[in-house]
Amino acid sequence: MTAEAAVHNPWDELPGAELVSAGLDALERGEPTVEALLVAIGASRLRHAGLDVPTLPGIQEPELALYAALCAAEKVDAHSAYNALIRRLVSFERALEARVAWPR
Repeated sequence: MTAEAAVHNPWDELPGAELVSAGLDALERGEPTVEALLVAIGASRLRHAGLDVPTLPGIQEPELALYAALCAAEKVDAHSAYNALIRRLVSFERALEARVAWPR
């Protein structure tokens, strides 16, 4: 595989896949990024759909941690950003669950 060839996940084309992919990578590194916290919020549902979701040590309530991270970001309306991220996560979860239930 060349350096330019990306690893293809069967869910790469699903809505929100870029957030989930970045979150999974950050979780693997133990980094509490916005994307990692988002994936941590959906971890149970994502695991049930077949994804291997690492845990994020030290984060008991990822919802609060995500909101705090968004509040700390400059020029971000935390409430709107949080809701938008959750909507993207739910879209991904639904699409993934549909893919699992009705594979191509």
